[in-house]
Amino acid sequence: MRYLPFLGLIGASVAIWWRPFLAVVHLAATNDAYTHILLIPPLTAGMICPLARQSKWSYEQGAPLGVFLLGAALFLDVLAVRNLETSPAEICLAASICAAVIWWVGSASLCFGLQVFPRFLFPLCFLFLTVPFPALIASWLSRFLQYQSAVATSILFHAARVPVMREGVLLSIPGLDIEVANECSSIRSSMCLIVVAMFLAQLFLRSSWRKALLILVAIPLSIAKNAFRIFTIAELGTRVDPAFLDGWLHHHGGIIFLAVGIIATGVLVWLLRHGDSDASLARRVENISRVPCAAYVDS
Repeated sequence: MRYLPFLGLIGASVAIWWRPFLAVVHLAATNDAYTHILLIPPLTAGMICPLARQSKWSYEQGAPLGVFLLGAALFLDVLAVRNLETSPAEICLAASICAAVIWWVGSASLCFGLQVFPRFLFPLCFLFLTVPFPALIASWLSRFLQYQSAVATSILFHAARVPVMREGVLLSIPGLDIEVANECSSIRSSMCLIVVAMFLAQLFLRSSWRKALLILVAIPLSIAKNAFRIFTIAELGTRVDPAFLDGWLHHHGGIIFLAVGIIATGVLVWLLRHGDSDASLARRVENISRVPCAAYVDS
């Protein structure tokens, strides 16, 4: 019976925040820096559903916290609406989406009790990734990826013994000058790869340091993936066919290299998961060894 009030509160959030929801979906569909937002709801459902099936619900009172969070969500939304004419639209949109996520967390607390927080804390907090970050941060991230991709690409050229000169984001190799433009920063696939890494870390790894390691490795991996794309297109364009420089692989081949990055992330998860299982087994054996011998003696 707890699901009915919960679904009712979720429906109320759609009624309250339908305009910000449509705005953030439009933003994610039209701006590369925010495409990852579209991944958050299905990935969150992928984390919550298995936990919900495994959980044995024993209700613990969560009404005070739930009511507080619902009130805080409404208060934040009122602030966003009242400041819509004086504050930047992107800030008001971020505040509204943040208010909606707080409402969802409060709804879960109110309907299912405080027990949702130990096991469901990460999926619930994962929803905050739907909050669009300011354009200033998106611009900085794009410039960072743009510059680091140029550096990584020059390293690949050096490794392949291709003469290369780099000046900022400009690369020169025999027969070709390359500018790693803002559009080539690959911020869309990089953000998607990091989000997928967070999802896989939570789903398959146990120890916190392994989860953190996987997420941190996803950042240089996203840069390496983009550098490999630039290197591949440049080599094909100079050695095979100049059409590759402005062909399908250049304009629409990002999904292929994103798939390569996800496969590499999956391999790393498998390696870390193997060590994680060994560590978990060692902890269980250690705990058993600490049980007093008297426990095994017949009285």
